[in-house]
Amino acid sequence: MTINNDDATKTESKSLDELGNLVQFTTEIDPELVNACKDLGAHTQEAKAISMTSRNIARKIVGDETLEDRVRQRCMIATGDPEVAKIMRFNNNPIDAGLKAIKNGAPIFVDINMVKVGISKKGHNCDIICVLDEDADAKIAHEYGITRTSAGYLACRDRLDGAIIAIGNAPSAALTVCRLIEHGVRPALIVGTPVGFVNAAESKEEIRKMDVPSITCVGTRGGTPIAVACVNELIAIVSVGEGD
Repeated sequence: MTINNDDATKTESKSLDELGNLVQFTTEIDPELVNACKDLGAHTQEAKAISMTSRNIARKIVGDETLEDRVRQRCMIATGDPEVAKIMRFNNNPIDAGLKAIKNGAPIFVDINMVKVGISKKGHNCDIICVLDEDADAKIAHEYGITRTSAGYLACRDRLDGAIIAIGNAPSAALTVCRLIEHGVRPALIVGTPVGFVNAAESKEEIRKMDVPSITCVGTRGGTPIAVACVNELIAIVSVGEGD
């Protein structure tokens, strides 16, 4: 059957017209906000306007004096919770360490696929590796009766030196990483924000005791959005040439 290009164009145009009747901006599109936006994940006018409106609100609440403030802002935006900015902790100069690692294309080892999916794929040359894939058949996990995330970090222990480790979910993985550090592993940066009521607060406290750069939060709160926000803000800083 021969397809008439004119007919196809008319059909596409009609379809777009129908969509147009459903389209509605959810925020005011301020051209100044759109032009000022540097968010790698915002591609359209509306997305850029939303991003910048959120950022301006966060700046007023958090402040905007340091690169650490930038990370706090993004964590607050990611959770919709101004209190999150107050529980963030930065140990052993993690901003500089993270920026350097990203510029050098260091691999990023994450605990779950949600973190992997959330991290921006633009603005860097880092491989993003979910450790669940490193023990894909759960051989280590079943052999030792440990969580799959812990087993995943054990499986890739020889590749963690100089890497960024981002843990947004699993306290057990954070504790395993701490044991690896005690046995000589030296990641460039740990972003540790595991969440929950079993070892979440304790695992983050253990990370802060380690002699490595880290970004963590205090208490049982945490989760994938915070870990992703931390890494993505570092990527954003690198991509616009700040922090040099």
